[in-house]
Amino acid sequence: KGLPKLQGGFPNNMISLNSVERILKSEGAQLVSRNAKKTMRIVLMDYAKIIAKRSIKLAKHANRKTVRSEDILLAK
Repeated sequence: KGLPKLQGGFPNNMISLNSVERILKSEGAQLVSRNAKKTMRIVLMDYAKIIAKRSIKLAKHANRKTVRSEDILLAK
């Protein structure tokens, strides 16, 4: 129903709807609709994909196969 589509390659269940709800509630939401949880999950997964690509690029630039925490922090 009019929800945004997840951009390439990630299954929808990598982040559970319960986890999304806990994040929103920890920031002060009293109630969270199912569509809001699904939309938030899509946004989080899209952002995670962007950070993953950037951090992999940084690791490759440093001639490493291993992505390190500093790559992720620099990628954000």
